[in-house]
Amino acid sequence: MNSTKHISSLQNALIKNVLVLKDKSRERKKTGSFLLEGIREFELALKGNYSIETIFYAEDLFSETKIEALIASLSPQPELISVSKEVYQKIAYRETTEGIIAIAKAKVHQLSELKFKNKNPLILIAEAPEKPGNIGALLRTADAANLDAVIIANPKTDLYNPNIIRSSVGCVFTNAIAMGNTTEIIAFLKQNNINIFCAALTASKVYTHVSYKTSAAIVVGTEATGLSNEWLENATQNIIIPMEGEIDSMNVSVSAAIVIFEAKRQRSL
Repeated sequence: MNSTKHISSLQNALIKNVLVLKDKSRERKKTGSFLLEGIREFELALKGNYSIETIFYAEDLFSETKIEALIASLSPQPELISVSKEVYQKIAYRETTEGIIAIAKAKVHQLSELKFKNKNPLILIAEAPEKPGNIGALLRTADAANLDAVIIANPKTDLYNPNIIRSSVGCVFTNAIAMGNTTEIIAFLKQNNINIFCAALTASKVYTHVSYKTSAAIVVGTEATGLSNEWLENATQNIIIPMEGEIDSMNVSVSAAIVIFEAKRQRSL
């Protein structure tokens, strides 16, 4: 084992710092660190090449043998700290958990560093998403469709918010994600010859009447305000999902999924 340190006091300075890291976006941005909780999220973070700084584990929930197996290949080795049940319950975000919480280093997610897996990438862009649950659902959709990237324009929510990590089921760690403002993202897309398909109510074609077989970005806005005019003015084509009920919009993650899997269907033909 890398450490035999044990913490049983809620007044411990490190535990107090962990609580601030859990609750405050400002602290996450200041330190460049965040918390992840649970074995699945931990393993996905490792798969996404995240650096793990510290691991807290509850001895009655997670054995030393499991810890040793998880960190065997890590270099440098994270600090290991066993905590009492009371301390663990205090720092845990979920009501039901698996006994492991880690402090990890956040990534920068610069647009300039974004690399595509395919020559004709299919990417998802979300402008100004705010609700962590929606962001998590969008990331799960991107993972399910094996998209080349997700780009968040004009982000309003900390990507490492515990609610995003939880609702994405750890997909936040394995998707290729970049962030930027709308203007620079549009410039990036045009520079890389990526067609822009904006979900919109006006000047739109039915989403099934458009070809997504070449490089394509599917762009969605918020349910309340939709996309900004800058996106609509620079779109290759605005697209729409026909509605047959009384309302004219759906949850953003549902709308994105419908269009994304139509694009995937076309590309498989």
